[in-house]
Amino acid sequence: MIERFLRPPATPGEWIADAVRVLGVVSVFVAGFGWDLTDAGIIAIGLPALVLPRFLGVRAGFDILYGISVLVASWSNVLGLYRSVPGWDLLVHFECTGVLALMLFVLAARTGVVPGGVGAGQPARVPIVLVGMTGLAISAVWEMIEWFGYTFVSDAIYVAYVDTIGDMAAGGLGALLAGVIASRMRVIELS
Repeated sequence: MIERFLRPPATPGEWIADAVRVLGVVSVFVAGFGWDLTDAGIIAIGLPALVLPRFLGVRAGFDILYGISVLVASWSNVLGLYRSVPGWDLLVHFECTGVLALMLFVLAARTGVVPGGVGAGQPARVPIVLVGMTGLAISAVWEMIEWFGYTFVSDAIYVAYVDTIGDMAAGGLGALLAGVIASRMRVIELS
């Protein structure tokens, strides 16, 4: 994995994916100076996620989509879009959970947790089921973090039963769609 991470970008897509990572670092400073340190921290939490595709050797298009998804989810929190734009919360849960679940599936395959690797002669049901289940797990953990934040950090964090169930359903559906896509398309480089 280190070799993949250290390999210089070779295609325009790989250069764009690396530019998205740089944008993530710049975003931390912009949020810190333009808003406050808490907002910078919210953006900074996504930085490890932005470098993960480099280690895993995913295709440039997926890398770009994933990086933009992480940044959109982070900035949506900083800018208050989850509360101010109707349906934005569900849309981001659907899309971002899908790409996160697929990236975790690639991680599991690259580390041998999922036998056979990604798309290496696996039946189509493997990514559909595993990415879908991973998305539900991500959704549940995220909602627990929101509850913890509301209970122990700030009552400004919005937590409601209908919101929680809706977010989990949207995330699960997004992950299921990502699993279907992964069962039909190659998301990693053949290296």
